[in-house]
Amino acid sequence: MRLIASDIDGTILGHDGSISVRTIAAFRDAADAGIDIVFVTGRPPRWLDPIREQIGHTGTVICSNGAVTYSLESESVTASHLLPWETVEQVRHIIAGLTPEPYFALESLDGLHVEPGFFAQSRPASLLDVVPAALSPGMADGGIIKMLSVLHTGSADEFLGLVRPSLGRLISVTHSAPELALLEMGPLGVNKAVTLAEYAAAKGIDAADVVAFGDMPNDIEMLGWAGAGYAMASGHPDALAAAALLAPRFEDDGVARVIEERLAALHRA
Repeated sequence: MRLIASDIDGTILGHDGSISVRTIAAFRDAADAGIDIVFVTGRPPRWLDPIREQIGHTGTVICSNGAVTYSLESESVTASHLLPWETVEQVRHIIAGLTPEPYFALESLDGLHVEPGFFAQSRPASLLDVVPAALSPGMADGGIIKMLSVLHTGSADEFLGLVRPSLGRLISVTHSAPELALLEMGPLGVNKAVTLAEYAAAKGIDAADVVAFGDMPNDIEMLGWAGAGYAMASGHPDALAAAALLAPRFEDDGVARVIEERLAALHRA
């Protein structure tokens, strides 16, 4: 074990925005043992406060499902994969032809842009300052890293199953929202595994020496690529089916328990 790659939401971070004391200690012990740590998330760079403030992570975070590599040490984007506006327009047209009343948003390197109707009755406190506006080509100037589409009925699994066959040659599409019919779309061929593999190669680390944790469909490729890919027992069925290994539930500090066991094995070796 030379590198630990972990998803954030639902894997180490709860709905209340907290990371357990045991999990924080496990990551710190791993770092003290010389193991590289990278967090791999669907979150954009502006939503990294939990790992910055609670874990004290100052290294690399792979954001937006692989579209952005971000340094917490320099607070800067070190690499990115962008969506062209032409692809955004094509995808909007296709999805609008497949289902009534889809709403769209764009995550760019300079912020979140949502169209009217994207938010339902309520929105997270972190998004209260986002003012809905018509999506326009000028938003591509900020570098589009993720496209979002939401339905206010149904499930994410149903929405994904509906649109994926028509989008497979244009864009990468996945989801990570357990209770919303919300899809996350990024540059074609880009996912968590692709960017994690680039990061590991730059460090001279083979996939066999990577331990990865995740819980949702946007983690599937990463869990399959890592030498030891652990799906959380509390995770999505598709993540569980894709992973060779199973970590205890999030509620049982599953990530921390696996890290503790692997560190103990290293010390015994």
